[in-house]
Amino acid sequence: MRKIVFIGSGAIATAIGDVLAQKNKDEIYLLSIEEEVIEMINTMHVNTSYFPKCKLNENLKATSDKNVLKEANVIFLAIPSTAVVGYLQENKDYINPTALIVNLAKGFGSGDQIIPDSIKSFIFNPFMTLKGPSFAREIINRQDTGLTAATNDETLYRIITDVFDGTPIRTDFTHDITGVEYASILKNIYAIVIGIVDANFDSANLRSIFITMALNEMRQLMTIFGGEEATMYNYCGFGDFSLTSLNDMSRNRTLGLLIGKGFFNSCMSDSVVLEGRIAVDVFYKKLIDNQIDTDNFSLMSELYHVLNERSYPTRNFIKRILKS
Repeated sequence: MRKIVFIGSGAIATAIGDVLAQKNKDEIYLLSIEEEVIEMINTMHVNTSYFPKCKLNENLKATSDKNVLKEANVIFLAIPSTAVVGYLQENKDYINPTALIVNLAKGFGSGDQIIPDSIKSFIFNPFMTLKGPSFAREIINRQDTGLTAATNDETLYRIITDVFDGTPIRTDFTHDITGVEYASILKNIYAIVIGIVDANFDSANLRSIFITMALNEMRQLMTIFGGEEATMYNYCGFGDFSLTSLNDMSRNRTLGLLIGKGFFNSCMSDSVVLEGRIAVDVFYKKLIDNQIDTDNFSLMSELYHVLNERSYPTRNFIKRILKS
């Protein structure tokens, strides 16, 4: 039996871990720092922090013992993106050097670097990034879900397809690690934009205009920073963007709806730390640093001003973009 370890015990780790545990083919562990969560999972088979009414498979185990990483065959990174690099630096000596590391986190690693680039100087394991339209609640309810697996070594893809064989999770493949990472970050930004649009107008026509503009900006930004245009047509591209921007379970879309309704016109505080809000600032700075005209990315540019200028007239957001 393989030993599969999820670093983290949040929604996505619990959901995918439970799906894999049901197969009863591998040992599945959630590595957590939350003793109450560990106790709940191991004794009552629940994680009430995320799925209070869902009974977890008894084959899913939780632990706080980092030594479990030394015996792991597959390690899923399922903690917030801002914590991934620091965690791996601190605990690299625990990690089995032959284990396949799979990144589930959606966001930047250190500064404006994507996670693979941030860790490549000190983590030398086989590596894969796995992203796509994947609400954890639907995964744990056994809804069919598509994820894009990206790795430089195509033989690793056979490992992950075997891990998910017999589950509702299906995958597609690309070598474009950079593009998949950027797509998973960009979709959060443009989900906020679509949320603002939908908060102001219940218009299918207008929404379609902005969806088209958003996809074009995503495609251009992905290629500017090293990704491949074709990646937009994987699960991680158009699929994840449509899920995040058009469904109210999306936190970034919800932030856009709140902004569009005027809740943050003059009080967008630093306590709002959703992935999309952080990513806007990082991408805007990357454009400036690379001497790229921000006016060529009107959605990104206007959203940056919304989030950073207290006096920005949110009600004019859509008009200003359409006039640009």
